[in-house]
Amino acid sequence: MNNSQILFSDAKSKIDLLQLQELFTNGAFWAKERNLDDLAEAIKNSEPVIAVWNKHQLIGFARATSDGVYRGTIWDVVIHPDFRGTGIGSKLVETVLSHPRMSRVERVYLMTTHQQKFYEKIGFEQNTSTTMVIYNRSNLNCLSAATQLQESLKG
Repeated sequence: MNNSQILFSDAKSKIDLLQLQELFTNGAFWAKERNLDDLAEAIKNSEPVIAVWNKHQLIGFARATSDGVYRGTIWDVVIHPDFRGTGIGSKLVETVLSHPRMSRVERVYLMTTHQQKFYEKIGFEQNTSTTMVIYNRSNLNCLSAATQLQESLKG
């Protein structure tokens, strides 16, 4: 691999969603089913969004969300399998962390299933005390149940 061909970019408008979908399919078991509309929405609502290019091929991607001061979260870090082990992944995460939107954030979170050692090398620590999750419950059944509960409390 010729590193002079590798380009890191924060230009959201230049991201080819089809290439991103393919990158997720090839390199991220947790994102194989993502559709183009949802990818576009996630990118629109994230800052920074960093893409890594080898000439015209998208080989890496990461995005973050943050309040710019107290908390931030890094999402969707993926490197094409052919480019893993080259240092591009570490540089990608460091590029996200050094972005003006993230560089002064007090605490940055990320979630990973199998790559704890990779992130520890960058400086992340495992944290078991603050991780919680709620899954989207805003479907009609939940709304209907809430409406029924309100009605029963009135009568």
